[in-house]
Amino acid sequence: MAIKDIPEYAHLSDADIAAIGAELDQIRADIEADRGQRDAQYLRNTVRLQRGLELGGRALIFGAQKRSLWWAGAGVLGVAKIIENMELGHNVMHGQWDWMNDPEVHSTSWEWDNAGPSAHWKHQHNYVHHKYTNVLGMDDDVGYGLLRVTRDQRWRPFYLGNVLWNAILMLGFEYGVAAQHLELAKKRKTEEDKVAFKKDVRDAGAKIGRQVAKDYVVYPAIVGAATRSTTGARKALTANLLANAIRNVWTNAVIFCGHFPDGAEKFTKRDMEGETRGHWYLRQMLGSANFRSGPVLAFMSGNLSYQIEHHIFPDLPSNRLAEISVRVQAICDEYDLPYTTGSFPVQYAKSWRTIAKLSLPNKYLSATSDDAPETASELRFKSDPSEHLVTAIDPRNGRRRGLKSAIRTLSERRRGIVRLPAA
Repeated sequence: MAIKDIPEYAHLSDADIAAIGAELDQIRADIEADRGQRDAQYLRNTVRLQRGLELGGRALIFGAQKRSLWWAGAGVLGVAKIIENMELGHNVMHGQWDWMNDPEVHSTSWEWDNAGPSAHWKHQHNYVHHKYTNVLGMDDDVGYGLLRVTRDQRWRPFYLGNVLWNAILMLGFEYGVAAQHLELAKKRKTEEDKVAFKKDVRDAGAKIGRQVAKDYVVYPAIVGAATRSTTGARKALTANLLANAIRNVWTNAVIFCGHFPDGAEKFTKRDMEGETRGHWYLRQMLGSANFRSGPVLAFMSGNLSYQIEHHIFPDLPSNRLAEISVRVQAICDEYDLPYTTGSFPVQYAKSWRTIAKLSLPNKYLSATSDDAPETASELRFKSDPSEHLVTAIDPRNGRRRGLKSAIRTLSERRRGIVRLPAA
């Protein structure tokens, strides 16, 4: 069962939540006041690097009749596409760089190298996903309408293919993103909705057509003409296929690490009732997950290794998320809230484990729907009457006792670990 009462689940009072909101608002104000030349230079350097890699990758593919150049060209082009989608497209379209007033890198003008139209993605992602993050029945990113990722989704025989469906989604992720906005399974009853749907289908079809023509028709034809070889054209086509697959698999991995590993909670529509800004912040903190990264891995993930911070501040520059994370972790420590993170391979493996496990009906799963690793609820603590769902002070260290301590205590109890009371 997903969380229905966030304050109770998190052991926080309304005053606590308001205080957390105020502290996070101050972080925003500090970053906005400090944005400037170094941030703009970071973006311009990223644009130059991406364009250089794309040019280099496509140049290498001209020699793709040699296997080494085929691999090199596809790999370099794949990296260029990752940077364009993750550190540029995703972040530019979030409005992270609108403060520069540069029309080239503005959220209203950027059209990314992806099958889905930017306008569709901005509505589906910026508005729907970030407003209703992990709210069942509101956020389509919970399973992408294809996967079962929480016990709260009613099991159907279709989900027996959970692992297969995700493998297909992973390889063709850009097309999954393009289809998401269309909501193909949704019934449209009014004429207005039907007209809007037809327009969206035309727009998506046109964008997919342009992408297919660029990567699989025009560019291979140019390579074939330049090398005077049908083999060259065919090798260019397959190199582009591999480059897009590299980008799709990587993007899928990064996004899943931020949303589906253990500890990334789900919520019900009830949580949206009367939601304050502080409640919204708290939902982002509890519903997202990070993975540990150095500078290179952070850059290649579009700095979505700091998914928690990105969900709190989706429109702040991505290059500032690392420093923001230090302050967010301090808030989590102050209020004894979990800060869900782990290594990249472990977080991704946990996501796949959840997808594989939830291909089965709940009756074959060991954990209850209130205390599953991928989705818990406030009821997880009520099996023991001594577990009070109110903020308290730990007598052993004089610190606030909240959600993180409650989760640790519950885990220790189940493993038979007994802590002696303080003297």
